[in-house]
Amino acid sequence: MKYIDEYRDKKLVEKLQAQIKTASTKQVTLMEVCGGHTWAIQKFGIPSLLPDNIRLVSGPGCPVCVTSRSYIDRAVAMSRLKDVIITTYGDLMRVPGSTSTLMLEKSKGADVRMVYSVLDALKIAQELPSKNVIFLGIGFETTAPASAAGIINAQREKINNFFVLSSHKIMHPAMAALIEEGVAINGYIAPGHVSVITGAKIYSGIPEKYGVGCVISGFEPVDILQSVLMLVRQIEKNDCKVEIQYKRVVNYEGNVKAQELMHEVFTLRDDWWRGLGTLPCSGLGISSKYSSFDAEQMFDVQVEPTREDKGCICGLILKGLKKPTDCKLFGTACTTANPVGACMVSHEGACNAYFRFSK
Repeated sequence: MKYIDEYRDKKLVEKLQAQIKTASTKQVTLMEVCGGHTWAIQKFGIPSLLPDNIRLVSGPGCPVCVTSRSYIDRAVAMSRLKDVIITTYGDLMRVPGSTSTLMLEKSKGADVRMVYSVLDALKIAQELPSKNVIFLGIGFETTAPASAAGIINAQREKINNFFVLSSHKIMHPAMAALIEEGVAINGYIAPGHVSVITGAKIYSGIPEKYGVGCVISGFEPVDILQSVLMLVRQIEKNDCKVEIQYKRVVNYEGNVKAQELMHEVFTLRDDWWRGLGTLPCSGLGISSKYSSFDAEQMFDVQVEPTREDKGCICGLILKGLKKPTDCKLFGTACTTANPVGACMVSHEGACNAYFRFSK
């Protein structure tokens, strides 16, 4: 508790608030690209502590939110196969596909199981060798190394009934794409968990090419406010760069071992992001060396044509062009109990965070 209290200290918060207020009079838009930051910003009421000239917007930082509906449709189709067990993190079970969800398929008799890690899925595969166990691999650089380790372990232990359906993505191509598309961003509150793996070096091209600074932030109120102050000072001095506020866990090089695992198992590929479309070299496909563990290649399923909900503006929210409260479905047809779009499902989704805390 002492550790947490240090980063929630009222006097420190008030000091940072005063410093931010006098740091600049420019109109500044800062985007966080981490679902954990979105949750923390809304939970702690950070926008209410900032002056009117500084605006925070949410970006594509929720892995469940940016995952394509066609991926959910493929997972649903696989869940209907004989002798298949789908293993997944809990949030993904409720994400709407075109006509179904994994939760609905489970209620109809499909074997869909929530797991807390890829190790749980491996254990199920070992215990039930007559079943094909498919692990739904989603997330950014934070979770990709674990999926890679699962595949390597499966090969080493000769667990031939274990497969991964990869929707893993990497963050910095999306950050660059938003700027290239013309979204007005003066600075990025860069993701803390992703940066533990990648290190700060991964963002160097953003200020160099686009003149937009990145500050890697922690998740407590003092962390976020200090990161805002660092970015505002960069903008005021016209000195945009990559800085680490979250120095207690993030360094420049990152977790080299985790990076090696990803490079061993995955290969870069073009991938589709909700709101941004297909981005070159932004996804992680399973390399040919480990193709026998690639569910997409090993299971031939008929995937239904993808249909998006016309009323949902999740894509615009993920680009920072709209707030959740701008959606006509928000809080009425679309709630945490009955989500229409992916942004309302996950705890890292902007709509979910706004719904829980904006009151």
